[in-house]
Amino acid sequence: MDKSEVHIYTDGAARGNPGPGGYGIVMEWVGKPYKKEFAEGFKHTTNNRMELLAVIEALKKLKKEGVSVTVFTDSKYVVDTVEKKWYVKWEKTNFKGKKNPDLWKLFLIEYRKHKVSFKWIKGHNNHPQNERCDELAVNASKEKNLKIDHGFITD
Repeated sequence: MDKSEVHIYTDGAARGNPGPGGYGIVMEWVGKPYKKEFAEGFKHTTNNRMELLAVIEALKKLKKEGVSVTVFTDSKYVVDTVEKKWYVKWEKTNFKGKKNPDLWKLFLIEYRKHKVSFKWIKGHNNHPQNERCDELAVNASKEKNLKIDHGFITD
């Protein structure tokens, strides 16, 4: 069993919502001077998709299973869905009528590989890692040659 503990900070952004968007991730290994940052931008997406994708991509970067992870995010959408276990019912109905089913399915695959807890933090409140994630996400949304968010479906 891996004794690693990781703190993951995530944020998502979309200019226009929907519009160009991006996510930002800061990963810190507890007790080690190890920190990584990641960001990616997309042509046409939503803020909620980027908030959720940030968590998925961060969890995918963990090389071993069974890691203790605390995800810090300012997304009530992500925190409430997981902490209030809304996803359990959603999964039973194959996410019928829910937004972003493609990402929720991917999330659950990664989520179940680790011991993940979530902590909601107030956005734009001078939290250093959250502010950095916001900066990464916004900057990623402004890059040239943005990726296509293939799962984004307009209503």
